[in-house]
Parts: sequence; C-alpha cells; structure tokens
Amino acid sequence: MISVQTEDFSLQHEYQKLIEQGATGAVVTFVGLVRDFSEKSGVRFYLQHYPGMTEQVLYKICESARQRWQLQSATVIHRVGELLPGDQIVFVGVSSKHRNEAFEACQFIMDILKTEAPFWKKEGDHWVDAKDSDQQAAERWLQRDAKN
Repeated sequence: MISVQTEDFSLQHEYQKLIEQGATGAVVTFVGLVRDFSEKSGVRFYLQHYPGMTEQVLYKICESARQRWQLQSATVIHRVGELLPGDQIVFVGVSSKHRNEAFEACQFIMDILKTEAPFWKKEGDHWVDAKDSDQQAAERWLQRDAKN
C-alpha cells in the first residue's frame, strides 16, 4: 500500500494490516519524525510532493524491494503539508516469513525513498537541499547490485 497524505497515521493500525498477510514471521517498521532543525522557534516545516508521480515512484521502490526479497506486504505512508517537530512524517513497514528479509527490505525502501521520491522540504522561507548521507545510503544498495 502506498499513500501520500496530510493526515497522521496509526502505527497499531498499520502493524495490524501487515500481520494479516498470511504466514508472517517478521514485521519490520520504520517511522520518521520531523526533527527540529531550526535555530529559531516557530519556523514552519512544509513538505510538498508531485501528485501522481510521487506515488508512482514509491510504488516502483516497493516493487523493487519485492523483487529483491520475498515480502508478503510492503507499506509506505508519507505525509505532506505543514508539519511540526515531533510529527510522524513517514512510515515504512514490511512483512515477510524471515526477519533478515524484512530488515533489509525496510532499510532499502527508506534509503531509496530519500533519494528518488519527489518531495520538497521547506523550512521557513528556504528550501532544504538533499543530504549527502542520504545519497551515500542509496548508493550502497546500487553498489551491492553491481557486485551481484
């Protein structure tokens, strides 16, 4: 399931949906929270996406994970709009028969999402650039592919 939405999500609800997928042996989830980057109090954090394209990219990332690992289910929920420090911003959850597949798939989805999914962050009056550490995390998976 892929969703880009302004509304918050329920961890319990998303977990329950992941374990209802059959002979699940492992569920791994990741929840990203909005950090307080600002030095000034009251700076607004706003996230935009490109409707339709963003969902399509997220779907392709999940399909790529399904090709790499035997997953029973994969869920990505990403929030957009104005968010505050401490708000849940992203959920990635995967279920599989085995824990290693679930751990690796969850990390893969999150690492690739950070570099390929079209989201734009704005703090106060300025747009936030992508981080080198996110690019390095995604490239690790690509280098792994090149070796195989």
